Amino acid sequence: MDMVCKVLVFFAIFYTVTAEIYIVTMEGDPIISYKGGVNGFEATAVESDEKIDTTSELVTSYGRHLERKHDMLLGMLFKEGSYKKLYSYKHLINGFAAHLSPDQAEMLRRSPGVKSVSRDWKVRKLTTHTPQFLGLPTDVWPTGGGYDRAGEDIVIGFIDSGIFPHHPSFASHHTSVPYGPHPSYKGKCEDDPRTKLSFCNGKIIGAQHFAEAAKAAGAFNPDVDFASPMDGDGHGSHTAAIAAGNNGVPVRMHGYEFGKASGMAPRARIAVYKALYRLFGGFVSDVVAAIDQQAVHDGVDILSLSVGPNSPPTTTKTTFLNPFDATLLGAVKAGVFVAQAAGNGGPFPKTLVSYSPWITTVAAAIDDRRYKNHLTLGNGKMLAGIGLSPSTRPHRSYKMVSANDVLLGSSGVRYNPSDCQKPEVLNKKLVEGNILLCGYSFNFVAGSASIKKVAETARHLGAAGFVLVVENVSPGTKFDPVPSGIPGILITDVSKSMDLIDYYNVTTSRDWMGRVKSFNAEGSIGDGLEPILHKSAPEVALFSARGPNTKDFSFQDADLLKPDILAPGSLIWSAWSQNGTDEANYVAGEGFALISGTSMAAPHIAGIAALVKQKHPQWSPAAIKSALMTTSTVMDRAGRPLQAQQYSETETMTLVKATPFDYGSGHVNPSAALDPGLVFDAGYEDYLGFLCTTPGINAHEIRNFTNTPCNYKMRHPSNFNSPSIAVSHLVRTQTVTRRVTNVAEEEETYTITSRMEPSIAIEVSPPAMTLRAGASREFSVTLTVRSVTGVYSFGEVTLKGSRGHKVSLPVVALGQKR
Repeated sequence: MDMVCKVLVFFAIFYTVTAEIYIVTMEGDPIISYKGGVNGFEATAVESDEKIDTTSELVTSYGRHLERKHDMLLGMLFKEGSYKKLYSYKHLINGFAAHLSPDQAEMLRRSPGVKSVSRDWKVRKLTTHTPQFLGLPTDVWPTGGGYDRAGEDIVIGFIDSGIFPHHPSFASHHTSVPYGPHPSYKGKCEDDPRTKLSFCNGKIIGAQHFAEAAKAAGAFNPDVDFASPMDGDGHGSHTAAIAAGNNGVPVRMHGYEFGKASGMAPRARIAVYKALYRLFGGFVSDVVAAIDQQAVHDGVDILSLSVGPNSPPTTTKTTFLNPFDATLLGAVKAGVFVAQAAGNGGPFPKTLVSYSPWITTVAAAIDDRRYKNHLTLGNGKMLAGIGLSPSTRPHRSYKMVSANDVLLGSSGVRYNPSDCQKPEVLNKKLVEGNILLCGYSFNFVAGSASIKKVAETARHLGAAGFVLVVENVSPGTKFDPVPSGIPGILITDVSKSMDLIDYYNVTTSRDWMGRVKSFNAEGSIGDGLEPILHKSAPEVALFSARGPNTKDFSFQDADLLKPDILAPGSLIWSAWSQNGTDEANYVAGEGFALISGTSMAAPHIAGIAALVKQKHPQWSPAAIKSALMTTSTVMDRAGRPLQAQQYSETETMTLVKATPFDYGSGHVNPSAALDPGLVFDAGYEDYLGFLCTTPGINAHEIRNFTNTPCNYKMRHPSNFNSPSIAVSHLVRTQTVTRRVTNVAEEEETYTITSRMEPSIAIEVSPPAMTLRAGASREFSVTLTVRSVTGVYSFGEVTLKGSRGHKVSLPVVALGQKR
């Protein structure tokens, strides 16, 4: 008897050591989204901002039904006492948490009705993250009364793919101060045709969709595209939440909280103008209607545009007078600040899709947060990669099996098996419990394959984890970490991939036909959930479009610097639509997405512009743009000049010293933008002067779009009062003028200095000037060719004030013989 007791004690200790906590999600709707369909249980779904009535018999009975299903599943699979259920989740998700052995967790993964099984884990919480990186919670929001007042009564309009109104980033009850009626906005709110309820809730103040052109072209499918402001894509919800999403929204995926998300201006109102659709993009006529007929009419303060033409338009002789830009000129005339994504055609020159001086063109930066991971091989080598996933079990290695070696019969003839997109073509008996090796083919670049599907394949087959191997890199390929509930890693360095392939081939035993006799390669996957913070940030992202700016469809250089400014645009966590399809790795069902693009950079600037507008409500769009640009930084966090990702001669990614064609004036600095000291202001007449003095633009064409005759007082487009200077054809000597206005509350004396690369001399006049509060003065900058190099020279003019203000504007010039 004593021996029996000892054995039982031993097994009890063994159980407590090996069992872990798992979160299991089940098929079937939770209470919040259950719309009926189960016999005996009526619908319990609630709409946006409506609380669940937990005392309702409908709610309690359906909740008991879900809990019984959880208990029945566990009871059928496992012996009583061999597991412990901790919680049943019924209201917001359908599932449970349980204390299980790894073998039991594997049994659950294979069970019908189970959607996912994720091991719980402990990690340090980290807020996501750009508000902190930009200093908003400490340096900016407090000046406006805190986060719950940041952007108060500022309306940001989004021309995008709509919005998912039920997301917590847009909930009106998320704030301690209720939203009241807006004092001036007069936009409309469409009702959801399915629920007959409004898309608006106080936070979302306007919601309309535009699709007449799409319908006329036969491209619109109401079952897929939604004949409403509903976001069927994901992109619109993501950008809206970056600019104006609620503060402190938990980012939860696969059982892990990745921090708390916030918009730049969390108290700002959101006005949705849906004109983009998931299958075909959008039509310019629908976009123009959204801006012209509604957004400006409704009274938005800011427009955020993560959309633009694929290339300079050929319907007009100039990029500045395409219908899209011309419409935006009207918006700016009406006092609307416009932020537009620069485009994702980088790192190649002249890839911008945003051209005009009245638009703030935003390039994309990589911030200080990077997600790294590693694969440790059985031979001791550690291979770096990326993978936003948990680790395999500590202190244990797993056999690795290549997808090509575990095919079922001739399944691979129809599919590319190495993509690991279809579990049915792979032999589960050979994959189960092992690490599955997959190949990162062009299908991943094209979007027909996804890391999400690899993770689903590995989970379905019972793999311990997966490895994606990149064997060659196409120019333009960007590798983003993708959240995964099971261990996984993407090896992006081709040389490291070769190390893995060589190790696998050497250790794998094969017969004379090449068939595997035994899998002997081993490995383990590290923990990729914790980000690493880098001092080298910010850096210009590889994909971010580059200057010089172009004035026509033959790509002739313009006398206007673009992009204007740099903002975070790489690996940005934000809201996602449950219908989202914009990114293959976040198709339908995800609440958040971690994605990259200048589409993510533009709403950062839109949100920060809302904070500037809140503090200075009388400022013009040009004054806000100037404040953002002249206070930006060209240094990284380590005090070094900004760097840009670029391709080397061997087409591998490298870092080079960045130029204004990469970042414009520099990386945005929100706290400094609130108090710039001086601004370079401009109005409608100034924009017309720029157009009229740009060589090659026909005055009749300008009048057609603006209904205004030309005036030529500006003499040269380089004299447009921009917070930057660009001269694309500098012959001998040219003098340009700028006018600054003191927007500080007191008189201040500014010392003006300049610097330029040696091939061009630069002089400023006067060397100093004093401005009373509200006063304006001009200064001049003279550029002289010293030597013709065939490449642009870069420099800077700096105005340092006696009260601590510092204003900088970049200078770019191309010296010519004639």
